[in-house]
This record gives sequence, C-alpha cells and structure tokens, in this order.
Amino acid sequence: MGLFARWKSRLKPGAVGADCVLLWLLWLSVEQQAAKGSQINALFGVTYNSTVNAENETIYAFNHTVSRNQTDGVRVWVNLQSENPKSPVLVVVRQKQAVLSFQVPLILRGLYQRKYQYTQVGRTLCQPPTHGMSENQLFYVDVSTLSIFGISYQLRVSHVESFTLLTNTKFSFTATPSQPQYFKYVFPDGVDTVIVKVNSQITFPCSVMSIQDIQCPVYDLDNNVAFIGMYQTMTTTAAITVQRKDFPSNSFYVIVVVKTEDEACGGPLKFYPLLPGYRSLLHLLHHSFRSSECAGRSRQESLSSVEEDDYDTLADIDSDKNIVRTKKFLCVSDLARKDKRVLSKKYQIYFWNIATIAVFYALPVIQLVITYQTVVNVTGNQDICYYNFLCAHPLGPISSFNNILSNLGYILLGLLFLLIVLCREIIHKRALFRNDLAALECGIPKHFGLYYAMGTALMMEGILSACYHVCPNYTNFQFDTSFMYMIAGLCMLKLYQKRHPDINASAYTAYACLAGVIFFSVLGVVFGKGNTAFWIVFSVIHILATLLLSTQLYYMGRWRLDSGVLRRMVYIIYTDSIRQCSGPMYIDRMVLLVMGNIVNWSLAAYGLIERPNDFASYLLAIGICNLLLYFAFYIIMKLRSGERIKCFALVCILFTAVIWGFALFFFFQGLTMNIYGTIGLYTESREHNRECILLSFFDDHDIWHFLSSIAMFGSFLVLLTMDDDLDAVQRDKIYVF
Repeated sequence: MGLFARWKSRLKPGAVGADCVLLWLLWLSVEQQAAKGSQINALFGVTYNSTVNAENETIYAFNHTVSRNQTDGVRVWVNLQSENPKSPVLVVVRQKQAVLSFQVPLILRGLYQRKYQYTQVGRTLCQPPTHGMSENQLFYVDVSTLSIFGISYQLRVSHVESFTLLTNTKFSFTATPSQPQYFKYVFPDGVDTVIVKVNSQITFPCSVMSIQDIQCPVYDLDNNVAFIGMYQTMTTTAAITVQRKDFPSNSFYVIVVVKTEDEACGGPLKFYPLLPGYRSLLHLLHHSFRSSECAGRSRQESLSSVEEDDYDTLADIDSDKNIVRTKKFLCVSDLARKDKRVLSKKYQIYFWNIATIAVFYALPVIQLVITYQTVVNVTGNQDICYYNFLCAHPLGPISSFNNILSNLGYILLGLLFLLIVLCREIIHKRALFRNDLAALECGIPKHFGLYYAMGTALMMEGILSACYHVCPNYTNFQFDTSFMYMIAGLCMLKLYQKRHPDINASAYTAYACLAGVIFFSVLGVVFGKGNTAFWIVFSVIHILATLLLSTQLYYMGRWRLDSGVLRRMVYIIYTDSIRQCSGPMYIDRMVLLVMGNIVNWSLAAYGLIERPNDFASYLLAIGICNLLLYFAFYIIMKLRSGERIKCFALVCILFTAVIWGFALFFFFQGLTMNIYGTIGLYTESREHNRECILLSFFDDHDIWHFLSSIAMFGSFLVLLTMDDDLDAVQRDKIYVF
C-alpha cells in the first residue's frame, strides 16, 4: 500500500482520468481481437474449407479419448488453395503438454541455400502421456495470418490408421518433404531385438529413417531429424536393428522424412520433381539370435626376382655372380650356395618385421574403429558405417557382431598353419642335427621364416578385417586390404624363394615395396575417384615398375640402372635381333615375363580407361593376377621338368581350387561390395542388403569370410607341400625356373 500511495502521489492532476481512458481502450482492443476470432468444435476426418486474413482467426477445437493401452496417432493436414499469398498462414496446435506450429506454404532449404516451397503440409501430433486408463483430451488448431487479403485453405484432422506397427506385418504409407510420417512400435513379450525395414517403390527422392524414443517433441523435419536417436539415409531400402535394452519404455517411434534434394544421399540430381508423394513399405522383423643332369638338359632356365643386397658368404673363387647366374642352365645348387645359418637368420627377419608391423598397425586401427562405433552409438548416425542392415546382429556396443565373428576363421587357421610350420621346422632341425644327407643336400632348401610371416599375415587379416567390420566404409577399407597385399606379396616371394634362395629379396626391401603399394592405395582412395591425372601417373608408374622388375628377373639382378642403360638396350637389340636374328637366351623366363607384361599392361589400360571407384580392390586384383600367373607358370614348369606332385599336395590343390570358386561366388555378390563400402553411396549400398542365409545369423559376406579363410589356408598348404616330391633328389638335379 505504501508503494502504491507513493506512485499515485506523483501523478499530475487529471492523470487518473487519462489512465482510466487508456485501460478502457486496451480492454476494447482485446474485445475486438476476440471478436475477430471464431472457435469451431471440429470433427475428426472432416475437411474444412475456409478463408483467413489479418482480421479473422479461426480456432478448431478437437476432443478425443486417449487410452493408455492403445495409441492412436492424430494427424493434421493443411492445403493452401490461394496462389502466391503475400503472407504465410500460421498453424498452431495447442495440446495438453505440447505445442506444434508450422507455416503454410512451408519453406525448406537445401544445399547452397536453395529454397523449396510446399503448399501442402501434414504433421503427426505427439501424444502426451495419460495418467489414467483412459481420459478425454482437448486440443486446439489455430489458423491465422497477417495478410490483409483472404487466403483460402483446407484443414483436416484425422486418426492415423495402423499407427502402432506390428511385428512381421508390412504396412504402406506415403510421405513427402512437407509431410513426414512416424509410427510407434511396442516390443512384444519375449522379443528383445527387431529389424525395422523401409522399402520405397522409387529410387529417389532421398529419405531418412530415424528411430527415436517415445517423447515429445518428435524430431520429424529435414533440419532436425538427426538430433536424437539413430538414423540412416536411404533411396529405396533402409534397415536398422533395434534392441529393447536401448529403450526403457519398451517402445520407440519410426520416423520417415523425405529430403528436399537427392544430393543429401549423394545423388547426381540437384533436386527431384515435386511429386505429390511416394509410397514406402515399412516392415518389422523379429530377430533371434626324376632327374637328368643339368648340363645335358635341352631347355633354358627361367625366372628370377628382386635381388638381395651384395652381402655374400661365398668364397672368393666362387663369388663372381656374373659367372653363376648368367649360366644358360641353372640348378638349385647354383643358387643355394650361401651359409644356411646366414640365410635362416635373413628369412626369420620376415617374421619379426611383420610381427612388429602388425602391432604398430593394429593398435591405432583398433582405437579408431572403437571411436567410430562410439560416434555411431552416441549420434545415432547410421550413415557412417556400411552394414548389411538386414542381417546385422548387435552385441553390446557392436552393431554387426556376425561380420566380426566370421573373421575368426582367419585367426584360427593362421594359428594352425604356424603350428604346422613349427612341426616341420622341428623335424628338419632334428634331421640336420643327425647330419641326415637328404636334409643337407637334397630337396628344396628349407627356410621357414616366410612361412611364419604368411601365417602371421593370415591371422592379422582376420583381426584387421574384424576391426574394419566394426564400422565398414570406403575410407577405412585399407584396414581390410593392407594384409591382403601382404599375403599376395609374401606368397610370390615364397614361390620364388623355393628355387632362388640365395637371391630372394630381403625383408627390408620386400616390406618397403609393400609399403609403397599401401601408400598408393591410400592415394587412390583419397584422389583416385574420377581423377584422370592420378590414373595417368599411376598407370605410367605401374608400367615402368613392370618393365624394371622384368629386367631384374630376366638377368637375375646382373644389370645396372644407370645413364648407359638405354645405350646397352639398343646395342643388345641390334646385335641379337637384327644382326644375328637370334632369340632370347632364356626362353622360359622370357615367356613368363612377356605374359606378365601383357597382363599388367592390360590392367594398367583398364584402370586408365575405366577409372574404377574402388581403387583398393583394383590394386589387390593386380597382385592376385600376378600371383596366379606365377603359380600357374610354376606348376607347368614343374611338370614339364619331369617332377611330380604328391597325392596330398594334389588333393590340396584341387580342394583349394573348389573352395576358392565357391568363395569368389559369394565375394562377387552385390552384398560384399556393400559391406566393403566400395559402392561409394551409402544409400545405394543398401540396395544390396540381403537377409541372413546361414543359421539366421550369417549373411553372404560372412560365408565369404569362412570360405576364403579356408581357401587361403589351403593355398598355404599347397606352397608348403608342393615340392615334397624333391626331398630325396640332389639339388644339382633340380632345375631352376
């Protein structure tokens, strides 16, 4: 009262009367505003045609019964009939515990601030919780505008049919960018995991499927759908695995939002035609849980490889490599003259180096993929990883445990191969300890370091493939391919080492070359897509490397790369081919190298012309093609030399060939390309998602893992046993090719 008295005392005479007039005018203005608006007790399912302007506001009152045991969705639809209104119509829905507002026409923005205007808008209301078994709830729809001209519109509020989704029951609906849809799913008793699938009848427009907890507001607009929950973009197919433990209410919303532009899914179009809508299909699945003398042989010796460093243990009288290695006819004894202890240590370095590489490579990979998985779990962004969402079985924080578990075969079979090699090495060392003549002077020299490196590489392939499948995508595909390059390179080195033990590449040279391959793989992933300059440079390097390696192999390292190499090449071509018309001295070696150059030049031309997006797989194909070519040459030359293949090795070859055939069948399925993330667009990759085909747990790609691990193990056994028939043959009677 004291404050009021002091305030009142400051008023000038006559101010009280003026104040009363002002209050009266304000009251009159409110009364006029109320007179401008009209309230209608509206009905569900009825379309109301009306006009609104700045002087007239319409309020529609709706009353309906809400039951705790039954969820009925309510949808508000507004269609603007006036063309090019000067001001938008504002629609405000006032509920018990929520307010929803939107304008018509609705303006959505795309990339580069492009605007898209929609005159039809539809929104589903979020149902507030009920305190009793059932209760009447009243909500209002206010329609207003600031336009002085009348704007015609249509309004309809209706119940959503099939708002609550059922397990294993398909349901069709229509959505547009301005009319998103969402539905509710409640976990039935005994169901802990479901797969939510959405299929569209047309490839575009791009859409987003989101899984959100039951709470208001629901984020169902293009600009906020990624705020909470899990989501993934789609063109025609999307699937998300949902677990009961992630939703305390044992229920969730499935939201489908259509994007304004296809570029949001990586599509080529800047926008798509503004069609009235497109139909999608929503589906939830329940998911439960001989011999002849070398000198008398009428053939010429063949292939070689990269030479080691110049360190040698030969006596001075025998150290002239030009005399030994340029002989027209070579036997294994000519290339197995170094001290066995020195060579054993040299080849053991292969194992220790790859073990070191594995540790330093695997630890940051594991750290990175854990970070990837954490980001997916925290943000709910399902576009980060290329899973087969139709057969993705989560385990704890891991989204697709089946793709990880199927890599166990690589690890176990790699370990088994290491044990087999260890047993063979123990047997061989015991024979050497007994001074067994066959172990000392017969057969292919036994060096086990490369075998240990191969077994370790197979185990690491399993570990890194499992890491890759924690969150598979194109950028980290090298995790899965790095040790594939290693395996291909080590197999070629081992095949060459068998008959060239003294001049095989050192571990440092071999791993440096493989590091260069991985370096180009990274460059191809980053810069290779559609980059003509990159493909020109890579093709030139590929061809030059092929020529240099061919020269190194043909002359077994007895040549020099210096300023006079071109002059010597011209001189040799002139004297041997033009003046004397003589053929190459080493026919077999030349045949292999010509075939190898044809294959590699063809692959280089294919890459330059086609420029495949999946550079990592292209690079791997180069290594595999060269390995298969060399292996076929080795087998043919072995049989041509009068050698035989023992029964066990022959069975391994036939068995491995059959398994490789089945494995490649599953590898070249579209699903494998999807899991590897090599298609490039995550929405397009989901077109190749497939159901589980083995034990309702494993998909096509898991079968590729199983079969390829067996096939690699069989291939290693072939390399280990294919020359067992020579164990009793003197080395000066075993030919080099």
